[in-house]
Amino acid sequence: MRRLIINADDFGLTLGVNQAIIEGSNRGVLTSATIMANSRAFDDAITLAKSTPQLRTGCHVVLIDGEAVSLDAASLTDVSGRFRTKLKDFARAVFEKKMSGDDIEREAGAQMCRILSHGVTLTHIDSHKHTHMFPQVLRPVLRAAKACGVRAVRNPFEPLRTWTVGLLAARPGLWLRCAGVATFQMFAHEFRKAVREEGMQTTDGTVGIAATGKLDRPMLIAIISALPEGTWELVCHPGYADADLKNAGTRLIASRELELEALTADETRAALKKRGVELISYADLTA
Repeated sequence: MRRLIINADDFGLTLGVNQAIIEGSNRGVLTSATIMANSRAFDDAITLAKSTPQLRTGCHVVLIDGEAVSLDAASLTDVSGRFRTKLKDFARAVFEKKMSGDDIEREAGAQMCRILSHGVTLTHIDSHKHTHMFPQVLRPVLRAAKACGVRAVRNPFEPLRTWTVGLLAARPGLWLRCAGVATFQMFAHEFRKAVREEGMQTTDGTVGIAATGKLDRPMLIAIISALPEGTWELVCHPGYADADLKNAGTRLIASRELELEALTADETRAALKKRGVELISYADLTA
């Protein structure tokens, strides 16, 4: 049995990203999306989430890039209330214990509560740039999720067995990206342990992480064709490369339109059917 959640991150980043996510749901294979509570197009994302019931929504917890929602998250931000911008600086602060677990829990909870207060049900959580992969971040985020009634979390680890030799040979530049993703496997055991102890639900892993920025139609079909048995999540970032996106501070610009095309292609649906993949959402894990 193969089950797959196809989740779009960055819901709320820009109006163009929001529009693409809805199109990915209405015309394509997208099953869920995670909302950024501190984003510039947050209100539009909330409106669209309410009017698109088949698109299940979660919280894209942001602890890097942008501004804090909580007024009490000093160890996470600078004096202006903005988060660190580089993952390596975030990781250094984690390992040097410069970030308070209470601040992480408070900020994550504030972001979830902001979404919930607008009448949107949260089926799950993930995090911007997968910062919840770090054990010191994971536990506070899980506590915040449980307090908000959220019972599922993204498994942010991509097993090497989901990448075939043929896929890597076709895209030589992916080797380096895969190697970088593989280094984070050191945290996978602690993740599974924390999820189990906190009584949360998750998947067997996430595919598409190494393909971020390169996920066009051939790449998506290759990933689907190699999907192992089990329950998986595919992470994606559809959007429109408009002026707002170009000013949003993201490295993912032109690639977002390629992802939207891939998500809505007839060939993608055919690949899912051929592989016997059932599309689900996190709501199906916690039902």
